[in-house]
Amino acid sequence: MEVCLSQTLKLSLRQRWASFMSKGKTGNKRSALAEVVTREYTIHLHKSVFGASFKKRAPRAVKSIREFTKVNMGTTDVRMDPQLNKLLWARGIKAVPHRIRVRLARRRNDDESATEKLYTHVSYVPVSSFKGLQTQQVDE
Repeated sequence: MEVCLSQTLKLSLRQRWASFMSKGKTGNKRSALAEVVTREYTIHLHKSVFGASFKKRAPRAVKSIREFTKVNMGTTDVRMDPQLNKLLWARGIKAVPHRIRVRLARRRNDDESATEKLYTHVSYVPVSSFKGLQTQQVDE
């Protein structure tokens, strides 16, 4: 019985390794970056800011919004609205809001000399409460 178990274990490990190392499988990569889209997200800033020293909290919040935008919209060029920046810094460097509602708009870059075809504009969306809010696609 032990021999059968060890053989199946080895076989499953081999299969896992083979699937991991298989070449030629590119998958169906759709070009989500080519789409111009606008979505509203709620970002939980407290997760990224918790544990940071007071003098690094607001800068870290800005960096975490940029990173969140890069991951979710797939663009490296992220442009933040000045109103959003003022809101993050409104209560000082150490009292960053726990949550924030933002609108991420992926747009075409009209500048011909730009390296990126698309950029993402991040703007603030005022809400009275965060209860029950989910990610929404916005038609502009």
